[in-house]
Amino acid sequence: MAGGLLLENSTKPRGNGNTTDESCRVILGINVPNIALYMLFIFFTLFLCNGMYTLLRPFSQPRFIPEFIVGFCLSNLPFVRRNISAPDILQTLKYIADFGMVCHMFVLGLEIDHKIFLNPPVRETKAACTGMLSTFILALIFTPFLHVVPHAASSTKFNLSLSIVLSGTASPLLTRLITDLKIGKSDIGRFVVSTGVISDLVSTLLLSLGFIIFNPTTGYELRDSITILKMISVLVIETVIAAQLSPLIMNWVNSQNPEGKPMKGSHLILSVAYVVSVCSCSSTLFSYNSILSAFLAGLFMPREGRISKMMISKVNYFLTTIFYPVLFVWVGVEADLTKFDGDHLGPWARLFFLFVIATVGKVAGTLVSGVMLGFHWPEAVAIGLLLNIKGHFHVYLAITAAENKITTTSTSMSILFAIFLTVIYTPLVVANIIDRARKRSPTQRMALQWHDPSTELRILLCLRGSQNLRSAINFIEISRGMPDPGISVYVTDMVELTDKIAATLVHGGDGAVAVMDAGVVEMREEVTRAVEGYVAAAEEGGGGVGVKRMVAVATMNNMHQDVCILAEDLMVSLIVMPFHKEEQAGDGRLGVGHSGFRHVNRKVLRHAPCSVGILVDRGLGSIANISRSTVSLNVAVIFIGGKDDREVLAYAGRMARHTGVKLTVIRFLLEANSENASTSARPGRPKVNTPEQEEEMRLDDECFTDFYDRHVARGRVAYMEKYLVNSGQTFATLRAMEGQYGLFIVGRGGRVNSVLTVGMNDWEECPELGPIGDILSASDFSVTASVLIVQQHSLRGELAGLDDEFSIM
Repeated sequence: MAGGLLLENSTKPRGNGNTTDESCRVILGINVPNIALYMLFIFFTLFLCNGMYTLLRPFSQPRFIPEFIVGFCLSNLPFVRRNISAPDILQTLKYIADFGMVCHMFVLGLEIDHKIFLNPPVRETKAACTGMLSTFILALIFTPFLHVVPHAASSTKFNLSLSIVLSGTASPLLTRLITDLKIGKSDIGRFVVSTGVISDLVSTLLLSLGFIIFNPTTGYELRDSITILKMISVLVIETVIAAQLSPLIMNWVNSQNPEGKPMKGSHLILSVAYVVSVCSCSSTLFSYNSILSAFLAGLFMPREGRISKMMISKVNYFLTTIFYPVLFVWVGVEADLTKFDGDHLGPWARLFFLFVIATVGKVAGTLVSGVMLGFHWPEAVAIGLLLNIKGHFHVYLAITAAENKITTTSTSMSILFAIFLTVIYTPLVVANIIDRARKRSPTQRMALQWHDPSTELRILLCLRGSQNLRSAINFIEISRGMPDPGISVYVTDMVELTDKIAATLVHGGDGAVAVMDAGVVEMREEVTRAVEGYVAAAEEGGGGVGVKRMVAVATMNNMHQDVCILAEDLMVSLIVMPFHKEEQAGDGRLGVGHSGFRHVNRKVLRHAPCSVGILVDRGLGSIANISRSTVSLNVAVIFIGGKDDREVLAYAGRMARHTGVKLTVIRFLLEANSENASTSARPGRPKVNTPEQEEEMRLDDECFTDFYDRHVARGRVAYMEKYLVNSGQTFATLRAMEGQYGLFIVGRGGRVNSVLTVGMNDWEECPELGPIGDILSASDFSVTASVLIVQQHSLRGELAGLDDEFSIM
């Protein structure tokens, strides 16, 4: 291979005369006035970079763009160039660029998990490899026609190297951009970041291999076999030390310096000295490139532990705040704008075609992988455009190629401008992704609060097995409401797809899937018989209940997708999921539960297209028959405030019409005389800090007033108020209700700065239940009270930048 052929070892002197002595005088600070002037220039550069970044922030441009513009333009000003183009200054800048790039590549390797070699992600690997391969082939075909190398003897090997560089991705810059543009939590954001890391890893490894075989400083001469073997041996030793010895040393240092205590200076010096010695081993002994050596050493060092995390954070801070702006100052000094030959067609043609080759190659590759992986073509194109991004390492390679006389300054500048173009359009790509996600987001609030009472209510009721059957039937009964328009419940069995289950799947002609496993068939038949028996009895009692059977067969990782797709296709307003813990031995106590279903519940809460309820069954299923003639169930609704609590009131309005349910609404209000309450506010109103809080409180008051007039004032629902001071009293009040109610219905959260729940999140056992639901579901609260926790659906399309998780692929 010819990878790494743009790199040199950065050891040869520049200029004429005794430049080493002059550089030492500058570095050692003997020429103090000049050093002060240059430091002032660096500070001015940092100020300009930050200022331009602030100006470009509305356009979502990453720091790379203002740093490129400032460094390049500032260094090409005539009066600046005259003062910093002296050989000693150029050599000092070169030393800084080399040192900073060593740090950059070391951290890049350290942030990549070397376990990716053992278990690479299949989808991301396919996308990365197809994108790289198509770009590599396209570049290999067309770059010879661009005449980027003036010397024909080395043109083939350089074009091979350039093709590898064009097929790579700047994963650190891509990750930072995806995070800043707020799509890092989305499926496409996570996919692009992982794919970019693999692409960056493969291309850099190819460069590292190429440097072993060819010597770029001597016109790409093939190294002799002895030198190649020596380099490989040293690199293997360096890798083994990094992978085997490093964990022992790092773990010892971490154990001697636990979190929360200052790091001992001697241990910190020992760690840094060890890392430097490992990174410089191959470059010192056999002139292997120090930058690639640092990358390989960082790649196989442990990422866990206090030392590694500290190195990543501190080095990244140094790179971001100081080095990158200085790097582009060096780039601007080396890339003399007067040598671009802009009056000729050649440089512009090279600039245009290099950009087109890289872009078309990446997009073509991701389109092919998108077909294999089932992506929509707009998302596949967006992935290709984002993976085309190049960064600081590619800039360094372009300038180093001109320094080594491999390319002309004009050609290197064409490569630089092409790199600039691969970054500047990325915010537009992300904006398009967000627009498409917003269009695909629901345009209607699928929630109980917004449900039209004249239309049938649809609920998706999920079961893990026959153990959830009795509680599910009782839930249907108390939720049925008025016979007209009635309720339609889709009772869905969630079947985990294992190898045993997969062998029994039968695919019908209409695309339906049937499970023929004996245990699953028996369980489904038992549920069906019980549900049909309930529906028949409901018809005799006035009807209004329709039940349909569904099944979701998927792995634990994908079960939430099947549930959400069913909910979206059926246009339900509420999904009810069983709690992952089950009642043990009929005594009301909950066991450990199934962690896989806990993750399913969490994912459904994040991705559901409607409201979601989690039902903790701790006695609800033991009620044999909830009669309409006598009270069979005491239910308490806790209302503190927020959109989830408003959704709870909407559901409580349906239960209020069931004569077998005695419903009590308990409103928690802030004590007017407490220090947290506003002196000007009326009793029960906390201090208002923002217009958003005022709007939320207004909505709470309107919703509760409407509920009070409809149900409490007409005697259907009992009502109590609890005036509390803080979350401690909230906890005590909830504990005092133990044994009084058979079912609690609470909102998951969604409250605006509620003083009555602040701090409760710190000791939640199950955060997916919210602070109130977690207290009521705790094993030490009750063994007879079931809990229904409700989360109201919100339109993701309304969120600024779609900062929350969303799915578009």
